[in-house]
Amino acid sequence: MTLQKVLSRVRQAVEDYHMIEEGDRIAVGISGGKDSLTLLLALNELRKFYPQKFSIYAVTVDLGFQNLDLNEIRALCASHEIPYTVVETSIAKIVFEDRRENNPCSLCAKMRKGALNDAIKDLGCNKIAYAHHEDDVVETMMLSLFYEGRLHTFSPVTHLDKTGLTVIRPLIYMREAEVIGFVNKYQVPVVKSPCPADGHTKREYIKELLQQIHRENPGVRDRIFTAIQRGNMEGWSDYFGSH
Repeated sequence: MTLQKVLSRVRQAVEDYHMIEEGDRIAVGISGGKDSLTLLLALNELRKFYPQKFSIYAVTVDLGFQNLDLNEIRALCASHEIPYTVVETSIAKIVFEDRRENNPCSLCAKMRKGALNDAIKDLGCNKIAYAHHEDDVVETMMLSLFYEGRLHTFSPVTHLDKTGLTVIRPLIYMREAEVIGFVNKYQVPVVKSPCPADGHTKREYIKELLQQIHRENPGVRDRIFTAIQRGNMEGWSDYFGSH
């Protein structure tokens, strides 16, 4: 997928849900994975011509795993003149050694978000961009349905009252396969997650289940996504309600 196509999807999501305003300082949470790096490059390109002027800052929370190499990401940010902050933490040790959590993802996510939000406020940012794409939206809704018994997923724009930050998700109109196509085409330096729990989660089960359903019913993920947009879920009806 070309950068122009990625830009088109990102700009459409930004405009449909009013994600960016004049003077925004936007932190992009960089895990090193394909999604966050695609988002960073797309927003960097968008800011060059978008009518509302905004600035971006890349931020990585280093969980403390020994084998995480961020040098290529540092080089990528430097080549695009994007300020890059790495927040050093001991989250991995706390979760896997001290606490020996049976469900490590929940505690890790909570601690990671806390460290990320503190760093973002120190940078003077008012917004944070998360790299959730269309597949993430659908998978989260299915997780909620299967394991919580409710119809719920994250919204395109979320205001965090406790921190005063606003979360935006500009990749929601992109499919995961398109993200993969983009990083392969442009040889984006993706860093594999060193987390031992990576790929062994309920989300991974839901992802595989949806792939199976999609093979038997092509287009089902897109139809679920449209149902989410039209289903009066919090934050999603803003766009359809105004058209």
